[in-house]
Amino acid sequence: MKRRNSQLEIRNSVPVSSRRGRPGLAVVRPSFAFPLLLLAATIFQSSCASPAEPQPPRPIVPAAITDLAARQRGDGALLTFTPPAKDVEGDRLTAPPSIEILRGFAPVAAQAPASGSLRTVYTVPGSVLDTYQVGERVEIQDPIKPDEVAAHAGERMFYIVRGRASKKAASEDSNIATFLLRPAPSPISDLRARVVESGVQLNWDPPATVSGGAPLTTLGGFRIYRAETEPRAPKGVTDRQPAVLAGVSPSPDYLDTQIEWGKSYLYTVRSVAQYGADAVESGESRAVEVAPRDVFPPAAPLELIAVFVPAAGASPAAVELSWAISPEPDAAGYYVYRSGEGEEKAQRITPALLPTPAFRDISIRAGGNYTYTVTAVDRAGNESQPGKPVSLKLPKAGE
Repeated sequence: MKRRNSQLEIRNSVPVSSRRGRPGLAVVRPSFAFPLLLLAATIFQSSCASPAEPQPPRPIVPAAITDLAARQRGDGALLTFTPPAKDVEGDRLTAPPSIEILRGFAPVAAQAPASGSLRTVYTVPGSVLDTYQVGERVEIQDPIKPDEVAAHAGERMFYIVRGRASKKAASEDSNIATFLLRPAPSPISDLRARVVESGVQLNWDPPATVSGGAPLTTLGGFRIYRAETEPRAPKGVTDRQPAVLAGVSPSPDYLDTQIEWGKSYLYTVRSVAQYGADAVESGESRAVEVAPRDVFPPAAPLELIAVFVPAAGASPAAVELSWAISPEPDAAGYYVYRSGEGEEKAQRITPALLPTPAFRDISIRAGGNYTYTVTAVDRAGNESQPGKPVSLKLPKAGE
């Protein structure tokens, strides 16, 4: 046994002839050769395996709308809600979603719409959703044909809305909004406006019928809406603020005194039909745009008094004038006019507006005969007619 080991050691340590006829050393096979081969085989098998199939991206689903509200406005409904800004996973949407509006009718006692009874009436594209924005909420008018309103009068209307950011999936349904549908007054078609000194005077003819043509028997007055407009907007572009309720009137006329001269306003009027405790507005009247300008002069000053004051020391003789202060809320000041004996036209003797109702005239001559008048001027530059004149005969020198 010992001899075999010695021979083996000699064979593995001395040069030998190769089996192919070339000199060399006997091959020594290390102990780590097998693990390396196993690793290479594993890598080869992995490289030959088929790649994993790509997974399609999940569609973006907007969060559900939870604050939908609806009320009747004319032959239709006004829907308001806060549009979703995030998806169901809480990530912010990169663009406004489209809004699908679903509507249905049910008996008046129904608490919820029947399953499958709501149908999509139209979709508002996300690209134009900002045009419906009023503050933080969206306001969308859903028009309904008058004959359809007449056919479903007394029934309950139900609405839900959905947001959609892709064709594959819409959001969950919003909360349900509902109201009782009533015949609405026909819209006013002949709204008229004129500017008067105290504001804008509106007049119109009241409607005689409701949706479907039946006589209107429940008229409860009128609501007047006003929006500020930008008069310098390009032609064909209406730049306006949201309309607000300017006032109510029991009769077909209204005087709007809460205006500012120089601004532009767009007026609409809605009739109101009263059904017990419920009030239903008509659709909007024809809009009338008004740009009121203050062209109305103030009232002439009253109670003008003229007093001659003789010279005293270094103070020359003068005529002291005073009058009652103007009651006009936009009074800016006063001008004083004077005419001498034989002069046909009075001349203004105050180059600048007088802020107070008093003036001291020192450009007089002894023995002169003078007539004074005063006018009032408002902030728009309108000048009143002269007030009642006052004449004064001055003493001659030495008298």
